[in-house]
Formats: sequence, C-alpha cells, structure tokens
Amino acid sequence: MVIRHTELKKMEQLYEKNGNQLVLLYGREGCDKEALIRIFCKGKKFFYYRARKASVQEQCMQFGREIEKQYGLSLTKYTYAEFFNRIRSGSASKLVVIIDEFQYIAKRDEEFLKAVIKLRTKKLYPGPVMILLASSSVAWMEQELDEQLSDSVKRVDERIKLDDLKFLDVVRSYPEYSVSDCVKAYGILGGVSSYMNRWNSKKDIRSNVCKNILSPNGYLFAEAERFIGSELRELAIYDTILAAIAAGHRKLNDLFNQTGFSRAKISVYMKNLAAFEVIEKVNSFETGGWENAQKGIYQIRSNYVNFWFRFIYPHLSDLYMMTPEAFYDTYIESGLDDYMNRYFVQVCMEYLELLNLVEKLPIRIHKAGTWVGKTGNIDIIAQDSARNNLIGLCNWSEPQLTYQMCEKLFDTMKKAKLKSDHYYLFSAKSFDEELLEKAKEDQRLVLVDMTQL
Repeated sequence: MVIRHTELKKMEQLYEKNGNQLVLLYGREGCDKEALIRIFCKGKKFFYYRARKASVQEQCMQFGREIEKQYGLSLTKYTYAEFFNRIRSGSASKLVVIIDEFQYIAKRDEEFLKAVIKLRTKKLYPGPVMILLASSSVAWMEQELDEQLSDSVKRVDERIKLDDLKFLDVVRSYPEYSVSDCVKAYGILGGVSSYMNRWNSKKDIRSNVCKNILSPNGYLFAEAERFIGSELRELAIYDTILAAIAAGHRKLNDLFNQTGFSRAKISVYMKNLAAFEVIEKVNSFETGGWENAQKGIYQIRSNYVNFWFRFIYPHLSDLYMMTPEAFYDTYIESGLDDYMNRYFVQVCMEYLELLNLVEKLPIRIHKAGTWVGKTGNIDIIAQDSARNNLIGLCNWSEPQLTYQMCEKLFDTMKKAKLKSDHYYLFSAKSFDEELLEKAKEDQRLVLVDMTQL
C-alpha cells in the first residue's frame, strides 16, 4: 500500500500544536484519503462520520445516531451544534473529529459549517480538538467552499490537497519493475494511489492491463467513465469531447468541427472538465518566439482517462467480443511506445526537479515547462531567476537518440528564440555514436539513460 508520508507528517505536526485546529483534507476520488485518515487516527481519540448522499433531515438523523452509539447517550435535540457539544475524548488528549465527504452536508445545510466554526472557536466542546473536514470533490473545494465559509475562512488552519503521486512513488511501490516498466505503469495509471494498489508488479504490463482494465471484472474496467460521471452529468457529451481530444483534435475549432457541438457549448463543458482536472490547456513556456508557438491546445490531464479514450473507447465493441489478450495485442501493443512519449517527458522533468532540489544542476531552476511549436516542440525548458536556460530532449520510442535529433532541437530553439549552455538529453534506449562523440567534446551536453533515472 502506498503511504503518503509527507501529508501524514504535516497532519501530525498540526495535531501536536496547542489549541484547536480546523484542517481541510481533499483529493480526487481514488487518492486513498481514507487510508491516510485510518493511519493518522491510530493511537488517538477520534470520532469519524462518513456523510451520506441524503436529505438534510436524514443526514442529521444518521449523524446523531452515530454520536449516540459512540458516546452511549440519548440526544434530545438533533442539531450539529448539539452533536459537537456532546462529543468527548475521555481523557486530556486531543480529540480528532473527522467528517468525511462533508460536502454532502455543507452543500445542503448551512448550519453545519456554522457549528464547525463554533467548535473550532471553543463555543461548544472546549477542546482541545482537531477538526478534519475531508472531501473528494476537488472542484467544489477549490471554487465554492470559501464562498460558503465567507468570513469564517480565516478559521481554517491548513488545507492539504492529496495530489496524484509522483513517478518516484511508482518506482518505490513497484520494486520488481525495471525503470522502463515503471514509466509504462505511470503512463497508464498516473499517480492515483487506489489504482496503483491494485497493480501487481510481479506481473508484466500486458498481464496487468488484461486483468485490471480489459477484463469485465477488472477493477479499472469501467473506471474512466465512472470517474467522469461521479460529478459531471451528461456523460454522452463529455465522452464525445474526450474521444475527440484523444484522437488528436486538440483545439476548440477542431472540436467544433469534429463533434458538431456549438463553440459556446464546447467551452462550457471544457471548463467543467478542467475544473474536475480531467483536461488541461497546454501553455507553452513564454519565450521570444511567441509567433511560432501553437496556441489553444488542450490535452487529457488524467493519465488513465487518456489511456482509456486513446486505446479502448474507439474499439469498445471489440472489447466485449475479444479476449483481453487478443485486444491488447491488436489495439494497444503497437501504439504504446508512441503514447508513452508524453509521460517520459514528465518523468524526465521530475528527475531534473529532484536534481535541482539537491543542487546538482548547473542552474537553480526557478520555473520550467514545455514549448509547443508549429513545426516542432521543446520537451523541457528550465529557467533560473536570471533567465539562464536548461533544455531537455527526451526520447522514448526511437531506438536511439541521435545527434540529428539534437540538430532539429537547435533549429526549434531558434524559432522559439531560445539559447542555452546546458542540454540534458534523455534516452530510454541508447544514443548514437555521433552523439556519444559530441558529448565527449562538448560539456554542455549531458546524456542520461534509464539506469540513471
């Protein structure tokens, strides 16, 4: 099981502070916040309530019954203020009060957050108490909650977002895998911990895809559309847009021509997908060659959703008629390397970030990104505060990274109006002889292979 040590440490530090705390914990479905909460609660006095999708009255009744059950009492009033007034730790230790999926209460009952703030400010239970409000509704947490909290937002002591895990976490989780297999697993699953926990690194990539994704009883078989539909309605429209993006129609005008939806409609649905962190706009790193950069490009942000709509959604009929193994060999095997190019760039970017952290780079990275040009791309541009550049070139699918590829990069840099004294050249397989010789002569060129990653 993947354990989020960084977030756990932060929660423990908050718990050790004097007085009361109000902490917001959130992340997308599948981030395994429940596992983190269970680990955090070990050895502590706590009350945990998992909110239901229920009416205001039914929710209040369910909450009250669990208060009565845990504390062995009978309530005369079923209000959140009364619930929080009756909780107890039974000792001098701090009590942890966890309301999981609290958006199901807060969206319908304004009295709930008022009672939470009263609990935080010692107007109900005197404390000490740590209140943990947890949610898997990222868009609501980031765009609507503060409006509901209003002036009480300053009472929030900490916001902890459970982002997708990094590639390094994948490597640590799958000790049996080569770096190459870890890249493939990362490109398919992303950093979603609940997905990662179902993956068996004692089995190869093909076996895992067949078992978990292509088999009707697999954990991830219907996951992509279930995840999208968990908060977004009109799945038919969202699926149509995502299928078009996965097929290479990445601009709004292309989507208009492909889907038949109006531009205004597409814009609204794209905004919803972005808020739900399913898609993202590809913003080129700002350089002097803005006129040569592509603009208004979108891509599917979620690795697994991208994998599903790239390889499986277009062949859904065959998914039900073929064996998983036959489907993989027919539709996935030949296109997997091309698909992985994008994620190999992410892995290389993370590698540079780690080197930057331990000050092992020739510059101190201040910001980084990619550049998408009309006739070529620059995989990685890293820049320090004085605008000195470090350029990265990443090769996953070709048998060798060649010096000819470097020359193409230099040409693209001219169009982007970029200069650099530092080049990190990443290859998943090998380097050609010309490049190996050039790297010996030119200290600006640093070659990085899979063993170093």
